[in-house]
Amino acid sequence: MTIAATAPAGFRSMTDEHKMVIFASSLGTVFEWYDFYIYGTLATILAKQFFSAAPPTAAFIFTLLAFAAGFAVRPFGAVIFGRLGDLVGRKYTFLITMTLMGLGTFLIGLLPAYGSWGIAAPIVLILLRLLQGLALGGEYGGAATYVAEHAPHGRRGYYTSWIQTTATLGLFMAILIVLGVRQAQGEDTFGDWGWRIPFLLSAILLAVSIWIRLRLAESPLFQQMREEGRQSRAPLSEAFGTWSNARIAILALLGATAGEAVVWYGGQFYALFFLTQTLKVPSVTANIMIAVGLAIGTPFFILFGALSDRIGRKPIMLAGFALAALTYFPIFQGITHFANPALEAALASSPVTVVADPSECSFQLKLTNTEKYTTSCDIAKSLLVSKSVNYANEAAPAGTPAQIKIGDTTVPSIAAAGLSADEFKAKNAEFEKAVGDAIVAHGYPAKADPAQINGVMTVILLAVLVIYVTMVYGPIAAWLVELFPTRIRYTGLSLPYHIGNGWFGGFLPAIVFAIVAATGNIYAGLWYPIVVAAISFVVALLFLPETKDRDINAIA
Repeated sequence: MTIAATAPAGFRSMTDEHKMVIFASSLGTVFEWYDFYIYGTLATILAKQFFSAAPPTAAFIFTLLAFAAGFAVRPFGAVIFGRLGDLVGRKYTFLITMTLMGLGTFLIGLLPAYGSWGIAAPIVLILLRLLQGLALGGEYGGAATYVAEHAPHGRRGYYTSWIQTTATLGLFMAILIVLGVRQAQGEDTFGDWGWRIPFLLSAILLAVSIWIRLRLAESPLFQQMREEGRQSRAPLSEAFGTWSNARIAILALLGATAGEAVVWYGGQFYALFFLTQTLKVPSVTANIMIAVGLAIGTPFFILFGALSDRIGRKPIMLAGFALAALTYFPIFQGITHFANPALEAALASSPVTVVADPSECSFQLKLTNTEKYTTSCDIAKSLLVSKSVNYANEAAPAGTPAQIKIGDTTVPSIAAAGLSADEFKAKNAEFEKAVGDAIVAHGYPAKADPAQINGVMTVILLAVLVIYVTMVYGPIAAWLVELFPTRIRYTGLSLPYHIGNGWFGGFLPAIVFAIVAATGNIYAGLWYPIVVAAISFVVALLFLPETKDRDINAIA
């Protein structure tokens, strides 16, 4: 049975049928975000499964880049499906994107690991991530447009805020399912093959989601526009080939979606990476704390969406940008204090310094599986990064072999030049043991002590990060919908949204991780989201209009 759309004169008041439409589209979007984010939740396991031939640090970076590959193509998905949505309608685009997303996720669950397929395994994995990214690039713009075009004037912020909860709820569902399977199977079995179950479950979610989407009728605004023959025949050229519309898209990117993206991914995904990779909090514990933080913060999406109908979209988002830029450093330092106090104490009492010839030190981010760490500086830094040890850099005279100073202990590094493979392996093992012993002796923990983790305070700080997310994400759907005319709305808002979230946000984990590896400062990577959020604050303040009182029901 299909839910019928009312005539244009009737859709200004939200009926029970329209509420059902919004519920159905939101629920389907939750499933699609779940599909996309189980990859990020299982990043460390997938690094071992598909990039096992790479060194641990490089393998994790490869995994983050594969995660980001899905984000890289999201703008292209926005172009393809945004155009389709403006030409043929919102409903059919929903069905296509949902099918592609579910198919890509299910096939990841069946994909043989590196040990079975070799280099073909990570290649196919990245191709499937690209398929997911294309599908997600067409999803959000359609969902936001569809819900906004059903909502009554003066309540668009409230109704579209339900769509804004779907990304967080999808992540929440991914974390819960992963935790449940992990606890049921045990770490060994889960790491061996149990990780596939959350991916394979997407087949069930796909069937449910398609059934839900088939029940939806077309957007009443689009239906009216099509009946009157006023829909755009060339939405891409109209949206981006006309300066008045292209200018809106550029400002929406720089003043809204880029800042929203780094706050979103910084406050949720990077927070999880920071807990598990930098602070060495056990994965299950970290996921539970993130899940509780999400549960506390999620209702604020609705609160800020509804509040934006009263005071405007712009002031709430500006406040979110400003708070993130001003408080990220103390918040993440606080997370260190409460989640791994032994590490914090070691950083303060026994600072680590790499003394090396700067010409021997290269950028730690390696993009292929062929680069090797061969100089004494690179070998020293690579080891410290793998142990999540904060370090400072000190220049040494040219030609001086690198040294690691840990408190009052100095450990000379080694270089691969002039050594056979076996000799290097033996010397490297000795070097790693010497550094490991010195780190332990000076109080650096191999992992966070569960008995010392202050779970309550850590969760509070994580919840604050999520609340920042709700401030910048809750009102943004209504703001973007109101910026663009109906005839090109799907195309117009999708591209800046997915450039912002796909590129500025999607690459955040890899960029932050690389900055930390290059500088040796576990907090240095936070400069990336802070700077982008500050730029969005300035651009939005000066150039973007308030839109809450615009009447989008006027066909344009």
